[in-house]
Formats: sequence, C-alpha cells, structure tokens
Amino acid sequence: MWMGLSVLLGIMAAIAWLVNDLPELGAPAQSVLNRALVAEPESLDPHKVRTKQAGDVLRDIGEGLTGYTESGELIATGAERWELSENGLEYRFLLRADARWSNGDPVTAQHYVYSFRRLVDPATAAVFVEVLADVENAAAIVAGELPAETLGVEARGDFELVIRLQRRVPYFLSLLTNPVAYPVHPQSVEKFGDAYARAGNLPSNGAYKLDTWIIGSIIELSRNEMYRDDANTSIDIVRHHLVTDSTTELNRYRAGELDITYSVPPEAFAQVRRERPDELRVSPYLSVYFYGYNLTRPPFADNLQLRKALSMAIDREVLVEKITGRGEQPAYGWVPPGVNNYEPRQFFYASMDREQRHEAAKRMYLEAGYGEDNVAQVELRYNTADVTQRIALAIEGMWRDVLGVETRLINEEQQVLLSNIRAMQVTQVFRSAWTGDYNDANSFLYLFKSDSPSNLFGYRNEEFDQLLESAANQTDLTHRRYFLEEADRVLLADQPVVPIYFYVSKHLVSPRVRGWGDNVLDYHYSQYLSLADQP
Repeated sequence: MWMGLSVLLGIMAAIAWLVNDLPELGAPAQSVLNRALVAEPESLDPHKVRTKQAGDVLRDIGEGLTGYTESGELIATGAERWELSENGLEYRFLLRADARWSNGDPVTAQHYVYSFRRLVDPATAAVFVEVLADVENAAAIVAGELPAETLGVEARGDFELVIRLQRRVPYFLSLLTNPVAYPVHPQSVEKFGDAYARAGNLPSNGAYKLDTWIIGSIIELSRNEMYRDDANTSIDIVRHHLVTDSTTELNRYRAGELDITYSVPPEAFAQVRRERPDELRVSPYLSVYFYGYNLTRPPFADNLQLRKALSMAIDREVLVEKITGRGEQPAYGWVPPGVNNYEPRQFFYASMDREQRHEAAKRMYLEAGYGEDNVAQVELRYNTADVTQRIALAIEGMWRDVLGVETRLINEEQQVLLSNIRAMQVTQVFRSAWTGDYNDANSFLYLFKSDSPSNLFGYRNEEFDQLLESAANQTDLTHRRYFLEEADRVLLADQPVVPIYFYVSKHLVSPRVRGWGDNVLDYHYSQYLSLADQP
C-alpha cells in the first residue's frame, strides 16, 4: 500500500525539524517553553483569524498599537503613546522609531494604513472586521460602497498615525489589542499572497518569529532579535503543541513535555487540585456558556413567559457542581463579573432559592399556554462534545421534571450547528458560548443590537438599541455606565438568551515558569515569561 503524499511530507517535515533541533557541538543551550493548543490555528495571517488558538500564537509573533501587561492592564506597545482629540473622534499615535520587522525593516505608519485598509477590504473577507467598524468610512467600505483608500486612517510621516472615528468609542484602544489589528508586512503580502502566513514568508514585528509549522503537531517560534524589546525577552524558543485530547494533554504535562496546559479535563480536576494545588491556575474569565432562543419562529418568537419558564427551571448550581466542576459560576445575568467600570444586571429570580424558582417557572409555563393537556415540545441543538452533551441531557431532565416539557436533543457537528444558527430556519434552542474580545460591557451587549452581525437570536428592541447608542455618545464614563446597565436590564427582561454559567480560565503552569499573571482576558504573552532553570 502506497503511503499518502501528505502523510509522507508530514513525516519528512517532522524528521527535518528534529534534526535541525539538535544543538550544535559547543553551542550554548537555549531555553524552551512548551505550551499546549487544543485546536489548529486556521491561519497566522492576522486578518484571517477567528479562533482564540490563532490569537494565542499571534500574540507571540505580532504586536499592535496597544496591548496588555501580564496582569491585563492596557498599555502602549507598537505605539509609544497616543493623543485623543477633544471631540473624541481622532486618535494620534506616535509610533516607536526602534520598532523593526524580523527582516530588519522599520515598522512604519504606512504599514498600519496598508494593514487597516486590507482588513476592511471586502476581498479579504475578515471575520473580525468589526474591530474597525467605527473608523470613518469602514462600514461603507465593507459593504462595497467605497474603496478601501477612503478609510479614516492616515500616515503623517513614517512614525505618526492618525485614526478618525465616526463616533466616540471609549473602548477603541482595547479593540486595537486584537490580533486582527496587528500590522502586516506589505511587501511580503504582495509577494506571497495566500502563502504569506507560512514559515519563511511571515515577517514578525513581535517578540518571536515563526520558524516551523507542522500541521497537526507543532508550531515553533524563536526570538525575534530585531524586536524593539528583545533585551527584556527571556525565553529563546516557544513551542505551541497541538494536543486535541485533554487527557493526553494532562499526561504530557505530568511527563514534563508541556510547561503550560490549555485547560484541565473535568474528570481529573479534583485530583489535580489535590495533587498540584500550586500549579493549578483558576481565574475569572470574560466568557459565558449559554442557550440561545431563535426569536424569529415559534415557539419562542412571541412567548416571553415560555422563555422565562425554561430558564428558571434550569438548576445552574447542579450543572457547575456536578458536570463542569472546575470553579465555573452559575450565570444569572448576561455580562460576566470582572468587567471594567461595570456592575452586571441579574434576572429578577437570581436571589430566589431552588424551590421558589421552580414554583415561579411552573406559573409562567401555565401563563405561556402550556400544561398537562398541552405539553411544550422543544428542540435543543448542541455541538458534539462530551460536556455539552452531558449538560444538554441534564437540562432535558430538568425541563421534564419541573415543567413536563418534552425535549428533542439534536447533536450536530460544530460547523453544521453554526450554519444552522446563522440561518435561523430550523433552530429553536441552541447551545453556544461568547468570549469578550475586550474588557468592556459593550463586548457582550452589542451582540443583541438589531443590526449586529453577531446577533444570532433575531432579537429586536428599539429601547435596547437606543440605550446602546446613548452609551456610545457619552464622554462621561459614569453616564455611559448608566446607559449600558439600563440596556442590560432591558435585555434580561426580554430573556432572548439563557446564560448558564460563566467560565473560568483553567491552566496547569509548571513551577519552573516565572511571570505568569492571571487576568480576565486569559492572555498570556510568552515574552513576559521566564524559566527558573534556563541557562
């Protein structure tokens, strides 16, 4: 039997990587950090990414105008500093003159202009183009109504960049930390096209550069000696290992093959907490696990009481204690705790005990027009995964036991589920999750705006939309917070979504790793880390 060409090439690449990895005789030893990834990055082109895994690698090899410290504080990175006009509509960034690409070229304001134009160009088809949605003319460009050259970005010399907004965006600097806002190297993009993001073709302006990418196995990075802050980078080589099975990931960590895990498997969490308490890092995280309602079709389009009844019948405490069991918090609101300058709203039943909630759920179920003689029949769609299935089975039982609801569970592959959710043609209740792209309540609330591309619920409420618009127009942060919290209150009263629990980040971090900082965004740049036993 002939071996497949792709398999053969993969084996040859792995052998070459192993051979090249052998140190030269007499060469100084290099420090190596081994990190786990649970999924293959879809790309390392900043404008093509859509997953956290790709973002984690890009935060090592790229750098935008702004970034975060190890503890999650916003700082200037590619920019030396910024200035904001009095009307809040124009940002002026002074770039670092010592910033270099890994090929030695200076990182200039023209590179940012090129990159931002490429991001909004419809031909790029960037998933997270909304990062620049409020930049002057961006929406019209994305819609194909204006050329990319009309975007409100301007280079005033090599190291001065101006960005003009069409409205005030208090969290704009946080948006620029997203890897999709990183610059790309124009000459390399033009030269390599679709092959731009491959090893050997991808210049880096971050602390590390891409050396090797073996699909299905490993992404290896080495220090970018041209990086502006290379003197403060400690670790020489960073290896991101693809480990899709959480048990295998844990075993490799125990064997010393990994220094940082991506997560911790639920079934082993209690044992890990007992055996390695100083290595287990659990921290609040801006992410929510939820069930969404399709409000464009029966039975939920015009039945608020049914939506409330199903939500109140879910025993969230049981789910986080018996199924997830890794420190997750029951969610009785939509915006997670830990958001800057914000006090999340909660459902009116958040303070009720289990019995009170269930009794109220039964009353609302009857008010919704259902009962023993008219049993509600609901379809619940969820993606293929062990925990999501166990949660779905548990909630099916809760709806049956408390209300008498008959639930049909439909297990779908992730991409099929996403396609069905977006189409809004067959879904009734669907499982999903949302992670904040930046530390602001708007990162969660804007999903429900009538015109939001991320509105997967068919939710429409003019009062909610107007409150978000009013918040966007505030220069006073206290006033802005008031409008956001009022929008949150309106949202929860309408119950278009069933928040189930708030995630926590869960990692095992080797005792030899220094500089790890827990933060609600779960961003951990390798450049901030060092190794206790490194040479």
